[in-house]
Amino acid sequence: GTRGSGTVFFSGCSLGCVFCQNDAISHQDFGRPISLERLRAICFELIDQGAHNINLVNPTHYAHAVARLLARPLPVPVVWNSGGYDRVDTLRGLEGKIQIYLPDLKYVTPEYAEQYSGAADYPEAAQAAILEMFRQTGPCQFDEAGLLTRGVVIRHLILPGQTAQAKAVMDWVARTFRPGEVLFSLMSQYTPQPGAEGPLRRHVTAAEYRAAAEYMENC
Repeated sequence: GTRGSGTVFFSGCSLGCVFCQNDAISHQDFGRPISLERLRAICFELIDQGAHNINLVNPTHYAHAVARLLARPLPVPVVWNSGGYDRVDTLRGLEGKIQIYLPDLKYVTPEYAEQYSGAADYPEAAQAAILEMFRQTGPCQFDEAGLLTRGVVIRHLILPGQTAQAKAVMDWVARTFRPGEVLFSLMSQYTPQPGAEGPLRRHVTAAEYRAAAEYMENC
């Protein structure tokens, strides 16, 4: 919609999660193949509708195509919206083409990354990716309307019973960046999926989110 985000979802996901809420889109071949020319036309159609950015969701496995798509810049910022499990050399191939990086930082503890995503190397990979993203964009910049035009927004979805992990994620961000250099999005919308076990069978409680939000403010 007007001044909104024009979203382009790339079918498939670079990092599996036992709590994925986009399974039908990410893992069940939802979507249709299109040419780069048609994708670029879609971007301009969204811009004509009032989108103030083009949001590429789960684009990691199509980085080569994105680089070609953006060989000619778009007239609005482009958002790289990923799970954070991106190779640094892949991101370097996009330098100058992406204005806003929107990565997850799901875990900073390898044991939890292995348990929930089958990727014990996720913390190291995501932290290196975020540092590269920041190297490319620098501190956050905004336009006269207060909309982000350049920078990095780090997201973290609190999981039930994992407030301590959320705090550890925020500790890493606070140690790594000066205040105002990046934005941080603390999300609470975890939704139990069929077959979920243990703490994942329930929603995040109001007390868990409140504790994490207060910790974020103190950071």
